[in-house]
Formats: sequence, structure tokens, C-alpha cells
Amino acid sequence: MYAEELPDGMIGYGFQRGEATVPGPVLEIWEGDTLEIELVNTTDRQLSIHPHGVDYSVDSDGAPLNGSFNEPGETRTYVWRTRAPSKGPGKLWMPGSAGYWHYHDHAMGTPHGTEGLRKGLYGALVVRRKGDVLPDRQFTVVFNDMTINNRVAPDVPVLEADLGERVEFIAIGHGNNFHTFHVHAHRWADNRTGYLEGPNDPSRVIDNRDLNPGDSFGFQVIAGDGVGPGAWMYHCHVQFHSDGGMAGVFLVRNADGSMPEGAREALDRYHGHAGG
Repeated sequence: MYAEELPDGMIGYGFQRGEATVPGPVLEIWEGDTLEIELVNTTDRQLSIHPHGVDYSVDSDGAPLNGSFNEPGETRTYVWRTRAPSKGPGKLWMPGSAGYWHYHDHAMGTPHGTEGLRKGLYGALVVRRKGDVLPDRQFTVVFNDMTINNRVAPDVPVLEADLGERVEFIAIGHGNNFHTFHVHAHRWADNRTGYLEGPNDPSRVIDNRDLNPGDSFGFQVIAGDGVGPGAWMYHCHVQFHSDGGMAGVFLVRNADGSMPEGAREALDRYHGHAGG
């Protein structure tokens, strides 16, 4: 992984030099795997990479508290481990690592990485369990202060899928603000995966969930299931946040990839968004 400055003043992570993005690439592994990340700091600032939801030793913490960070120009290896559920003391089941997690800087600006997060040093970390269903398309949506992926409407990228495709959303919260994440016309189960294990699964079905700093969750939907193709909004449901530009479009095309009726007009309206 390379940490690099971007032309617009942001800083991102990338798998190759010159390919850094905000958010950074999705890191995806199976429960039981160990992930080694060789982080190359190409900037003139100290920074790091810190994970949520996995196991690691203090020297892979990514926090200055443990002296775990990259000096300017330094390359450092971080090791993250995962595990399956197991029986612990008293025959109680201890949770495994599977889930929708995230990673981020923890060293730039302050010992908590406040400047690094503000500039875009974050990304999704997915740990899957054997039997989990893989998506056709995958999107990372980060509510960071008053932005989505460090942008506001109408510059938030349009997320696209074809009717009937299995789409995975990974939602992450950063910054200092309370948010809620809402997708129009699609819903999911409020559990680890977002889908039900059967017709009697008691998981609550939702289309809106709190997304606060440090939080993350994920879910899968079938694009346009029951509602058809179209330009569907996703946004923060705190009203002055969405009015201020925390809104994007989930474009569900026809099954053949063509533009559905009315979608072009909806996109034109979105690109005229007054927020931000």
C-alpha cells in the first residue's frame, strides 16, 4: 500500500504508486487469514494504517502511543490476524472477526490521526466467513464530517449497477458529526451480512441506520428488486446534512445496461444540486 498526496490536496492509500484514491482500496480477506500490509509513506508527514475488527500486536497498532507509524518516506509492515468463532471460558461462544470493518490513519496531525482522516486516509476492510455470498458490485460510502468520500453533491460519484445485480454497500463513519445512512427503495437486514438466513430470521429489516464516527456496517441488496431500475438517492437523513450536499445517486440501469426512462433527467437534476 502506498500513501500519497493527491492533486486536490487530499491524501489517499493505493495498491500502486500513482493509484491512491479516497476512499482507499477495499481490503478483503476470509476469516482465519492473516494480512500483511507493507505501507510505503511517500509524503513528508508521519502517518500510519490502523484497523478495526481484527487482531494485531502493539507494533501493528498504527498509533503513535505504541510507536507504530511511518515516518516520512518510511516503509513499515503491519500484520493483522483474523479468527473464526470459538468456545471460550464457560463454554460461551466468542465472536470471530467476520464483518464490515475499516482502516484509517492514526498518526497525522495528532496522535489520533485527525488530519489524516480529514484528508482522506481511510478505506474499507471486509472479513468474510465461509459461505458468505459474494457481490457482483461493491461500493464504499464514507460519511466524513459533512462529506461523502470527502466530496459533496453534485460531485459525489454516481454508484451504478444493472437491474438484478447483487450490490454490496460498505458504510463507514468518520469526523465529528452524527449521521444516518439511507438508501431509497432498497432495504436490508440489520445484522452482520444484511440478508436474512431464512423466513423466520428475527433480524430487523431497515432502510436507514445510524452511521457515527468510527462506526461501520455493510449489507447486500438486489439492485431494483421489487421497484425496478431508476436513479435512487442515498444520503444522510439529518436534514441540514443532506441539504448541504451529503447526497448521492445509486443508478440502477436496465438489465441490459441501458439507461432507464427518466434517469437522465434525474441525474441532470442531481447535478444541479444547490448544496455545498
